[in-house]
Amino acid sequence: MSTAQTAFLKGHGTENDFVILPDHDGLMELSPAAVARLCDRRAGIGADGVLRVVRSAAHPEARAMADEAEWFMDYRNSDGSIAEMCGNGVRVFARYLQRAGLVQEGDVAVATRAGVRRVHIAKAGPDGTPGAVTVAMGRAALPGGDVTVAVGPRSWPARNVNMGNPHAVLFVDDLADAGNLYDAPEVAPAAAYPDGTNVEFVADRGPRHVAMRVHERGSGETRSCGTGACAVMVATARRDGLDPAVVGHPVTYTVDVPGGRLVIGELPDGTVEMTGPAVIVAEGRFDTAWLTAS
Repeated sequence: MSTAQTAFLKGHGTENDFVILPDHDGLMELSPAAVARLCDRRAGIGADGVLRVVRSAAHPEARAMADEAEWFMDYRNSDGSIAEMCGNGVRVFARYLQRAGLVQEGDVAVATRAGVRRVHIAKAGPDGTPGAVTVAMGRAALPGGDVTVAVGPRSWPARNVNMGNPHAVLFVDDLADAGNLYDAPEVAPAAAYPDGTNVEFVADRGPRHVAMRVHERGSGETRSCGTGACAVMVATARRDGLDPAVVGHPVTYTVDVPGGRLVIGELPDGTVEMTGPAVIVAEGRFDTAWLTAS
């Protein structure tokens, strides 16, 4: 007796890893429990999140964007919750589209819950190494207000930055100050983040060069967070007095994450661009019945 199979791929961007589910016609029912099962690192495939690949015209949340972007990134955190955006995820999503022959090197538009994101896939290197992927992440919003992040008895002031999803960015002398980050740091006031937030701990490494650790809302500590790196760049530039709209030229920072390195730039019009690697490491199939079993 044959068993129904579901195709998947596995990819990562600076070790922020994802299960990719091609569902071009939007026929898959994907419950929070099913996402958590896929992302389980012991009993499942293992990932920080799931990228479901759907034609924008086939998804009710993306139909209004179908004229601008053919493909919609339906992103879920590893606990099954829905997220507005994932910067590393967008790069990996674009790499999948390229691998599947759905797009070519060059400019690609991707629909997300935070709006359409413009992506550029660079040409492969002479040795065939896939080119880096650059994502126009949109403009950062800076809601303002006093925010505090606490780990145990210690606390720090933080900057509220929104990159289509919420972030609390704080500066520390040593990234070890963040503790184990298994549990979400305490963020106050709660009203600043009614739907929870990602929290980035940042330490200086040199001129326009920082390193970060992140607790991602719904996933815990991850090896990288693309929107988090963008939020860190914006917060650091403001701390350093380098608002591109004021200085009149683009400002770029290197942001080291545990899983690698990202280059984040902000243009005078406020657009934030992120450049980094995107790698597909495996593809295969799993038993469809396993995903929905109680």
